[in-house]
Amino acid sequence: MEKVKVEKYFKRIGLEMPETIVPDGQLLKKLHFAHCTTVPYENLDIIRGIPLRLDDEGLYQKVVEEGKGGYCFELNGLFAWLLRELGYKVTEYASRYLRGESSIPMRRHRVLRVEAADGVYCADVGIGEVCPRYPLKLVEGLEQPQFDECYRFDKDEFLGWVLMDYYKGQWRQFYSFTEEPQLPQDYVALSCYCEKHPDSPFIHAEMFSLKTATGRITLDGNVYKEFKDGEVTVKELSEDEMPAAYARFGLVK
Repeated sequence: MEKVKVEKYFKRIGLEMPETIVPDGQLLKKLHFAHCTTVPYENLDIIRGIPLRLDDEGLYQKVVEEGKGGYCFELNGLFAWLLRELGYKVTEYASRYLRGESSIPMRRHRVLRVEAADGVYCADVGIGEVCPRYPLKLVEGLEQPQFDECYRFDKDEFLGWVLMDYYKGQWRQFYSFTEEPQLPQDYVALSCYCEKHPDSPFIHAEMFSLKTATGRITLDGNVYKEFKDGEVTVKELSEDEMPAAYARFGLVK
C-alpha cells in the first residue's frame, strides 16, 4: 500500500486513516459517503477544453493534490484505486445510464463491483443526480432504503444487473451493467465521447453537484439548487455571486 498517498486521500475526503484497515462493508460505507459529500461531481475541465486524464496518477493529482472533482470516469476510477490499495477486490464495469431514456442508450458510465470481507457491493461515487450515498449490496430483489430513497437490483436477460430506484410510488430503471470486466483503457473512448460528441450532455454548460447529509447541492450554469429533506430551493445567481457558489464545491471560477 502507498501509505502516504492513501493518507492524503483520506484527508481529502475528511477522514482520518485508521491504524488497522479492515476491508469490509462498514469501512466501504464510510468511505463512499465521505467521498460523495466532499468531492464534487463537475465538468469544468470539459467546458474549458482541458483534456481529461484517466490514469491513476493524473486522477490523483487532480482530485487529491489539486482538490478538484470530476465525473464518473474520473471519480469512480480513482475510488477504485483507493479501494484496491485498502485491500478490496474491485471489478469495473461499463454501464448504461437508463434514467430518463426512452430507448436503450450506449454504455457511458463507469461503475464498481467491490468484494468486501462481508459481501459484494456496487459502489458509485460518480453521479451528479440523486443517487445512492452509500454502497449497495449486489443482491437481486433486495430493497435497500437509505435516507429518504430506496433502491434495489433486478436482473434482465439483455441488460444484466439493473439498478432501480423508487420514485413517486413506482420503481424505475436507473442504470444497468453486464458482468464483463473493463480495463482502464476501455474507458478512454467512452470518456472521449462525453468530452467531445455534440450529443454529449457534458459539453454545453457547467454542471456541479455535491451530496450532503440531507440531500445535495447543484449548480447548472448560474442556477443554484439546494435539495434538502425532499424540498428544493432554487436561486438564479448574479455574476458577482458566482465565485462564492463555486467555492461551495471547492472550485475556483
